[in-house]
Amino acid sequence: MNFFNDCQITWLAIASSNDLLELLQLASIQRAIIGAALMGILGGMLGSFVTLRQLSFFSHAVGHAALVGVALGVLLQVNPTWMLLPFTLVFGVIVLYFIDKTDLASDSVLSIVLSGALAIGLILTSLIKGYRGNLMAVLFGDILAIDTTDLILTLLVLVGGSIFLLSTLRQQILLTLNPDVAQVQGVPVQLYRYAFVVLLSLAVAVAIKAVGVLLVNAFLVIPASTAKLMSHHFSRFLVMSVIVGSISSIAGIMVSGIFNLASGPSIVLVQFLLFVAVFIWFKLKLTAA
Repeated sequence: MNFFNDCQITWLAIASSNDLLELLQLASIQRAIIGAALMGILGGMLGSFVTLRQLSFFSHAVGHAALVGVALGVLLQVNPTWMLLPFTLVFGVIVLYFIDKTDLASDSVLSIVLSGALAIGLILTSLIKGYRGNLMAVLFGDILAIDTTDLILTLLVLVGGSIFLLSTLRQQILLTLNPDVAQVQGVPVQLYRYAFVVLLSLAVAVAIKAVGVLLVNAFLVIPASTAKLMSHHFSRFLVMSVIVGSISSIAGIMVSGIFNLASGPSIVLVQFLLFVAVFIWFKLKLTAA
């Protein structure tokens, strides 16, 4: 019994409500919760379109290619965040251009460009001498390390993305469901496609510091997929995706603090468990019907 209690105390970083209140008073935790909420809303909103347009692999490729921008930043002794933003932006536009200008399938183009960018990133990484903490943070993320600048950048991308998508929602839905019909009805398909890719690339860039290259795709895909299980009506699906994204991100931060776990993986774990719970609930509901 004593052994069990010792293990439990070691496992739980927070043993009482006072510990939790003290934790919430830390500036880093407050920034992490605000950042998680902003990124959860952004991921949920963009993820709705990403999953329906089958762009999941695109955000995955952009996330991995960001390693090149960070490695360049470290080599040139420039803040990796400022190198990462333009690099992901240019990379996203180039990939879409290749998809449009070749007869290759989009997954083939993405695999080619991702592999090339990853190879360049690994070579640049091998040239870095000494401390490589920035690169490790990029791979695995640390939402507790985000600062005010990161919050402002995330908020700007969220506000800009919300204005763009909500002001063109009817056209975006039509473009998502049937691009050919959208073209016939006068929707500027190419302009909207490139604008969405720019927005998606920026969202990936601002989320990488929080969850890392290896998990950034989960921010876009899992909340939207969970919401898709709950509603097939697009407006409700979009709202549910935003709610699931923001709530699961904040819950992930709390789980990280309570159990003293890595923040990025904790958020993704909560999102995954929520997806599994919703899936099981709907399966049981269908079986009982």
